[in-house]
Amino acid sequence: MDPNTTTSIESVKAVIVETLGLEDRAGTIDASTPLLGALPELDSLAVAELVVALEARFGIVFDGDDVTAEAFETLASLSELVDRKLT
Repeated sequence: MDPNTTTSIESVKAVIVETLGLEDRAGTIDASTPLLGALPELDSLAVAELVVALEARFGIVFDGDDVTAEAFETLASLSELVDRKLT
């Protein structure tokens, strides 16, 4: 696995854990962890908060078309979106 992707996954995970208040479950979250529809904390308002937090952390800007169920399906898919925005 590309080291940059691994770093991005861990960094995105840190933003998710902090934004959603999942510190007590951080150890159970990995690349394949389902997000949207699986985490009760990730409702529509939390998605907006998470987008803002990711933009601030990584210095990127999401377009409306970026915020899809597919992008927020798993930690890996969200990290891939962040990676694409960084390039």
